[in-house]
Amino acid sequence: MTEQTSKVILFAADCGEYDMERSLTELSALAEACGMETVGEVVQKRDAPEAATFLGEGRLAEGKLLCQNLGAECAVFDAELSGSQIRNTEKLLGVRVIDRTMLILEIFAQRAVTNEGKLQTELALLQYRLPRLAGLGTALSRQGGGGGGGEGARRGAGESKLEYDRRHVRRRIDTLRQRLSEMEQRRAETRKSRKKSGVPVIALVGYTNVGKSSLLNRLCGAQVKEADMLFATLDPTARRLTLPSGLACVAVDTVGFVSRLPHNLVEAFHSTLEEAAFADVILKVCDASDPQASEQLSVTDEVLASLGCADIPQIVVCNKCDRVPNAALLGPSAITVSALTGERLEELLNQIDHALSARVRRVKALLPYDKTGEAVWLREHGVVTVEEYRAEGLYLEGVMEAAKLHHLLPYLI
Repeated sequence: MTEQTSKVILFAADCGEYDMERSLTELSALAEACGMETVGEVVQKRDAPEAATFLGEGRLAEGKLLCQNLGAECAVFDAELSGSQIRNTEKLLGVRVIDRTMLILEIFAQRAVTNEGKLQTELALLQYRLPRLAGLGTALSRQGGGGGGGEGARRGAGESKLEYDRRHVRRRIDTLRQRLSEMEQRRAETRKSRKKSGVPVIALVGYTNVGKSSLLNRLCGAQVKEADMLFATLDPTARRLTLPSGLACVAVDTVGFVSRLPHNLVEAFHSTLEEAAFADVILKVCDASDPQASEQLSVTDEVLASLGCADIPQIVVCNKCDRVPNAALLGPSAITVSALTGERLEELLNQIDHALSARVRRVKALLPYDKTGEAVWLREHGVVTVEEYRAEGLYLEGVMEAAKLHHLLPYLI
């Protein structure tokens, strides 16, 4: 995919499975995020997609004329096509054909920054291509066999290029899985270290382009890349966040979701998405100005359910409320905020504090001067907000993990 803008036509089969208008709007936004300009749409109502060509040949003939008249260089299908469907539709349309999954993978390939993100994207791309090798391109022809002379080849026809490519792709997939497994072990050690230190983790999850990175920047003062486009963030970003109670947390920005996220992509980015599964509180961020905000949350809930996050406290955050004066609340825990203006962010921080209240306790302790070393325990497992030297001993106020409180019980007041 080149970086310069190319014109594309969107193709879709409306089988009544989902909101077609919404899906095409999202597909157009995905195309824009990949440097493409949508110049037309071709939609056919069908009971089921055509096995060989996805759409009927008559509608594809209309699409070919549309591509020629509008100067479109590529056709983007709002579905996941098989290799033979891609080959057949390219012949009928006379332009390059990509499907929804390939488009998303192209975006990820362009945006991945870290080594892990690049490896995860390559793995998803190879897993997508492997079953389609037979249908992708004409370069996969049979290789010639060895031998010569009047009697012809004396050693078989040789290995087909298709089989050679398959073996190469499988080997590369195995290598990528091994390297990602090693990275996952390091990520697990980081999580283990966080857990040991008692630092709570707040995960920001949600649909792509709802303002998670902007919200993280506003809450933490971090400088995480922001952009008004789909999938601006692909790699998890962790930043320190101090709550009103004084409790220090780690806030993690995660890759955004999208409806019908390709299965291979979910699998490849599983370790990244697992940041949510290991969080103490999950902020489910949606776009309050989007009429489909409830559908965005449904997609988020589906992905979180697949990660086993049902028992983790969750807060629905309706971002971008500055765009709509009276944004509707989507759930009992929901709160409307604006990362742009800072509106109601203090209330959000208080809700996070409340969600973590079972984990932390405000404490007041008086340590005799021969026991002042116990203050180290409070500093290691909490936050000291007040420290005074009195006649009776060292007076401390602060916040600490409830599970570690037993160590200071003799000195609490």
